[in-house]
Amino acid sequence: MEEIKGALAKYNFAFKKKWGQNFLDDPNLLDAIVRDAGVDSETTALEIGAGAGALTRALSKHAKKVVAYEIDRTLEPVLAETLAACDNVEVVFRDFLREDMARLEAELGGYVAVANLPYYVTTPVMMRFLEEAKMCRGVTVMVQEEVALRLCAREDTPEYGAITAAVALKGTAHITRKVPRAMFTPRPNVDSAVVKVTFGGGVAVKSENAYRFAVRTAFSSRRKTLENNLMGAAGIGREEAKEVLRAAGVPEGARGETLSPAAFACLADILYERGMVK
Repeated sequence: MEEIKGALAKYNFAFKKKWGQNFLDDPNLLDAIVRDAGVDSETTALEIGAGAGALTRALSKHAKKVVAYEIDRTLEPVLAETLAACDNVEVVFRDFLREDMARLEAELGGYVAVANLPYYVTTPVMMRFLEEAKMCRGVTVMVQEEVALRLCAREDTPEYGAITAAVALKGTAHITRKVPRAMFTPRPNVDSAVVKVTFGGGVAVKSENAYRFAVRTAFSSRRKTLENNLMGAAGIGREEAKEVLRAAGVPEGARGETLSPAAFACLADILYERGMVK
């Protein structure tokens, strides 16, 4: 990894706090992340945030193809040097969040996503894959440890939230390894963890839109009961809200964080069947 450090110094690269740039350079950890993602010679890997190319190179060693997005164009000469020997890598200097997902997936075919995500962009990036991706088999991400706990949380815990329920609709998530802050350059103020989200086998629903509506409604105000949140979101009276929740088996006075993904699915189906959400 001295080559990467040398390239950063050669081109006078300055880390930018606004983009949460904290790079990894431990080869054993990088190879472990690639293994966690299940990348092999038949895999197309989509990387979000190439940085200086350390994870990109690790992916390149095992993947059939790597498409790496990077928002910081000042890294262009660095990546040109660090990835010079990686013939199966394509670097795209654009903001992934502004890309047309349907067009991108048409070009990629089936793929897995891998990323070392800064805190500020973790939720929007994850939600793109959870709500828009059709051909992604899974997402393996390095995130702040508290975010990792949210992605994998169980209901009725402080970490459980809308993004947890969103993951459950698409598949399953688990933490594969914890990563201390000392392994990053520059060193952040928090520890991190690697989370693998495997798509497939999520909760079954009649309408994904209805499920997302139910989840958004439940967590729109955590201090309010689900009954009150549902009244406001669906524009219905208290008695109708009570009836809907009874039909879904939701206890009176329940708050959103107490509902399991399966319970959200049941509520979503009731909302869909009654024509309250399409």
